[in-house]
Amino acid sequence: MFGRRGADAKVCGAAIPGWALVALVFMPFAAGYFLSYLFRTINGVVSERLASELGLNAADLGLITAVYFLVLAAAQIPVGVMLDRYGPRRVQSALLLVAALGAAAFARSTGPLSLLMSRAVIGLGVAAALTAGLKAIVLWFPRERVALVNGYMVMLGALGAVAATLPAEAVLARTGWRDLFDILAVTTAGTAILIFFLVPERGVEGPSATAAGGLRDILTDRRFWKIAPLSGACIGSAWSMQGLWAPAWLKDVEGMTRTEVVTALCATAIALSLGAWLLGMIASWTRRKGIKPETLLAFVAVLFILAQLTLVFRLPIPSIGPWLMIAIVGSATVLSFAIISDYFPKEMAGRANGVLNVVHFGWGFFAQYGTGLLVAQWSQQNGHYPVVAYQVAFGVNVALQAAAFVWFTIPSGSRKPELSDDPQSFVVEEDLRESASAFELPVLTEDPATHGRW
Repeated sequence: MFGRRGADAKVCGAAIPGWALVALVFMPFAAGYFLSYLFRTINGVVSERLASELGLNAADLGLITAVYFLVLAAAQIPVGVMLDRYGPRRVQSALLLVAALGAAAFARSTGPLSLLMSRAVIGLGVAAALTAGLKAIVLWFPRERVALVNGYMVMLGALGAVAATLPAEAVLARTGWRDLFDILAVTTAGTAILIFFLVPERGVEGPSATAAGGLRDILTDRRFWKIAPLSGACIGSAWSMQGLWAPAWLKDVEGMTRTEVVTALCATAIALSLGAWLLGMIASWTRRKGIKPETLLAFVAVLFILAQLTLVFRLPIPSIGPWLMIAIVGSATVLSFAIISDYFPKEMAGRANGVLNVVHFGWGFFAQYGTGLLVAQWSQQNGHYPVVAYQVAFGVNVALQAAAFVWFTIPSGSRKPELSDDPQSFVVEEDLRESASAFELPVLTEDPATHGRW
């Protein structure tokens, strides 16, 4: 699946065959990401029961669901630093135990405040679910295969969104939402134990930057601030829509029954999973053709904006089509993190992915909660919010995405050279490029075979 070059590795001098590396490293982290995706989207299925049992309105549901993104955003940089310092195995296993406690507390919540706090704890517990897996991929797989393996990671993780539809509905019908979260708590704790005892350790070779220095390099990189707003606006919005507002739209605007809504959500979740695989494959193929993943991300952003405009203007096509496209955009992290892996050395991968996830999850929070606030400005009619409420809320989000796209397309000034795996050689090589440009001389770089400087 990943290719021999991408899978074979060594631990303590002993070779690990490709199949064992996939089983010992890739699959455990994919399981953790699966659970995080399930937690992210599960409120779309249980929200109707929460609202009826605890008397919640659209703004309440938006805040309770979106606090997950807020906590994730706040935790990303500390989590990134911990991943670079302690490794993905220990960080991921410890945090998943926190998520298990949050799920158990959610099952015992009796009002909006307890639901909010429990969901925040869940958000903290899955804060490393994606970045830990990405860090492990960067450590174990060659750079040219990162986008492809990221695609498999997001594809399998996104199956958690599938599990949060028809399978979750089947459990709800038999037990109720409280028992469902108890089951999730036990499963999450078991996954944490599995990761801790199964995944081998592997350190990062070469010098590692300090936390402050590494963050400074990331936050002052022009390329990062060109890509981050567009990535956050599209991916964060797609997450917020699929996680809560897709079922609300399908019920209130399209007039679907609950069975039809859950079936449609299952279809979009499958599209999300397959989209991750597809984008990973396309990114790997286009890279070999010399097409940068930045170009592919921009193309996906255009399709995302067009899909939302189709909903806002109520164009005469089946709405499931635009919703499938919106779901696929939620898997575009495959592209974003592949881009980031090109910008920074692997010892900074945890922090770089963490900073980008701050943008993703931060946007997801404001999009999800902001949509709820805007929709709640209209009164319900026969238990449904009017079409215009969703049109206004979605339209505001589209306008922000369009602004981020314009910013991305504006040519920047002098481009900062890519960081090499040797932070010291980066400074020297940058000075050499400037001097060689002035005198029209070729640039000589370090020869790794002779360990000579030039």
